[in-house]
Amino acid sequence: MTAVSADGTSLHVESHGPADAPAVVLVHGWACNTAFWAAQVRDLAADHRVITYDLRGHGRSDVPEGSAGYGTRQLGEDLAAVLATALEPGQRAVLAGHSMGGMTLMAAAGAEEVREHAAAVLLVSTGGSRLLAESLLLPMRPGRMRSRGTGMVLNSRAPLGPVTPLSKRILKYGTMGRAATPEMVEAAARVVHACPRGPRHHWSKVLGWLDLDAEARRLTAPTAILVGTADRLTPPVHSRRLAEALPRCVEATELPGLGHMVPLEAPDEVNGRIRELARRYVPAEGGAKGVASA
Repeated sequence: MTAVSADGTSLHVESHGPADAPAVVLVHGWACNTAFWAAQVRDLAADHRVITYDLRGHGRSDVPEGSAGYGTRQLGEDLAAVLATALEPGQRAVLAGHSMGGMTLMAAAGAEEVREHAAAVLLVSTGGSRLLAESLLLPMRPGRMRSRGTGMVLNSRAPLGPVTPLSKRILKYGTMGRAATPEMVEAAARVVHACPRGPRHHWSKVLGWLDLDAEARRLTAPTAILVGTADRLTPPVHSRRLAEALPRCVEATELPGLGHMVPLEAPDEVNGRIRELARRYVPAEGGAKGVASA
């Protein structure tokens, strides 16, 4: 499918699984695309309708021209357009977002489409603010110099180039735990290296000044949180802050030794949480009518 956002940006949308099954919407993170969710789609589409889409500037979605096309408002409007396109009126679904995908869910929290369609939410490896200040990417003492250095690394316009043993080592250090297998690192590298450097840079600037704390408090659906204890990009301090701010945080789990790429590193954990949220909160018959109680 194609969803068209408020500013005319076209978004690539995919639907997997039975049309009448409980619905799940998966939102990937910065520098990724729908392929990031391969392990979730393979498992969940057996008995769920799984909807994924490429964020603007990623995958097969349109690439905005210039920095004006990138921001938290656009993230929220894009998600609203996808929900309106992919779901029937009144249909409820589990919305799950990883990293910038979780930030997208927060940015859209006040949208009518989210209030209409969100039966429950899963936030994975994400945060609402202070991303540079709290990052553990650089082994330095907290402070202005570390934040500035982290920003310089993430904001780089340099092309990532081909996937090489060295690039995989760097990616694993920054985004994954020590126990991540070579296959997991390879999958992450293939996805991340496919992101064009222009959108990667523009979105990194947005993440640098991100402040969605107020929006997070508007996310009123039952919400679960997952984060790895070895996450360098959005360490557990972010998840703990979100757990305190969310109106209906039903679970906050820290997974020992896992890094930022939790859906790749622990797919069974993520799939299990999504299944449980769907079982508890998505009504029968694909979630087309009513709202299940907590």
